[in-house]
Amino acid sequence: MFGIGMPELIIILVIILIIFGAGKLPEIGSGIGRGIKNFKKATSGKLEENSEPQEQEKIDIEKENKA
Repeated sequence: MFGIGMPELIIILVIILIIFGAGKLPEIGSGIGRGIKNFKKATSGKLEENSEPQEQEKIDIEKENKA
């Protein structure tokens, strides 16, 4: 794993714990998780669930006109 062993990972985690504190770690973890989820969704090419219905209708109309 990029030449990083267990001792290095433990040192990194301790430094992160000292910098951010135990209370902020869940927030940081959830933020990273949301970022990864959004990245995967963007790279897969899926439309967002929260997109406006009008935008979706415009896209559908453009597809029909091209076909």
